[in-house]
Amino acid sequence: MAFKTEYEFELPRGYVDENGTLHKRGVMRLATAADEILPMRDQRVQQNPGYLTIILLTRVITNLGDLRAIDTRVVEKFFTADLAFLQNFYRQINEMEVPRVHTSCPKCEHEFDVDVSFLDEMA
Repeated sequence: MAFKTEYEFELPRGYVDENGTLHKRGVMRLATAADEILPMRDQRVQQNPGYLTIILLTRVITNLGDLRAIDTRVVEKFFTADLAFLQNFYRQINEMEVPRVHTSCPKCEHEFDVDVSFLDEMA
């Protein structure tokens, strides 16, 4: 099984470009450490920490409709519903999944999944 690094999405409202074309389908890749660290040097982020979201999405959205490139001007024009959707989608694909083990009760043979998170034990 190949490691998945890109995820397709569909915006709830969509981005309307300068020609009036609606773009809804896109692709977001997994974030790297650099994606989260390098924008902190940007003066726009230093002046307004909320701008981090704009730059971060610009870095990880690799495709949106027929657009040639996704830059901060594009992301700044997203509708708030789409921005909220993308922030949630970013968190969803970048969070570490808790390992699960499929098992069954030795007495009743009921089958179920168990979360096996070793990180919780370290806290």
